[in-house]
Amino acid sequence: MKITDWPEQERPREKLLAAGAGSLNDSELLAIFLRTGISGYSAVDLARNLLNEFGSLRKLFSASEQEFCEAKGLGQAKYVQLQACLEMSQRYMAEKLEKLDVCNSVEHTQKYLISKLRDQPHEVFAVLMLDSQYRLIKFRPMFYGTIDSASVYPRVLVQQALKDNAAAVILAHNHPSGVAEPSQADKHITGAIVNAFKLMDIKVLDHFVIGDGEAVSFAQRGLI
Repeated sequence: MKITDWPEQERPREKLLAAGAGSLNDSELLAIFLRTGISGYSAVDLARNLLNEFGSLRKLFSASEQEFCEAKGLGQAKYVQLQACLEMSQRYMAEKLEKLDVCNSVEHTQKYLISKLRDQPHEVFAVLMLDSQYRLIKFRPMFYGTIDSASVYPRVLVQQALKDNAAAVILAHNHPSGVAEPSQADKHITGAIVNAFKLMDIKVLDHFVIGDGEAVSFAQRGLI
C-alpha cells in the first residue's frame, strides 16, 4: 500500500506537522529524509529495511560513503544530502552555543561535543575557545591520534588560544572504545594543560571525555 493510501494521521509528514518531529519513530523520520521508496517498497518500508541492515540510525549516518551507497535504495545523491543535513545540525548547535554562557549550558555543551566527537574512528583532542562571557568563539580539533592515544602539546594549545583571543577554554577528547572514564594519562595531561594556560591567564573551565553517547566532566568529578 502506498503511503498516500494510509490514514492521514499515520503518514509521517502529516504526523510530524500535527504532533512534531519527536512523535515520529526512527523509520518514520528516515522515510521523510528518503522522500520516496523503490519498486515494491514504500519509503517507510525502505527505511525499516535500512535500519535492520545497518542496526540503527547512528550506524547508518556514520557509514562510509561506499557502505552507504551500496545499500539498496540509497546512492551518492542521498549520501551528499545526508552529510549536508548532519553538518547543518552541528552548525545549528554551535550557533546556539555562541549565544549561551557554556557554564550555564552544560547539557547543551555536552550534546554538542558528543555530536562532534562520538563517532570519530580515532582519538581527537579538541578545544572550545571561549570569550570573556564564556560564549563559543570556535571549536578547534587540535590533535589526532591512533585508536587509543593522541599526542597533546600544551604549548600549541596556548598559542592557538592566544590567536583566537580566548579568555577561557573547554578541553574535550573522545575515547573510541566507547568508555568515557578518564585515564591516568588523561588526568596527567590535563594538569599540564591547566598549568600552561594559567601562565597566560586563560582559564580551563572543564575537560570532557566523550564515550559512546556520554560525556564525563572533569569539573563535576573534582578533577580540575
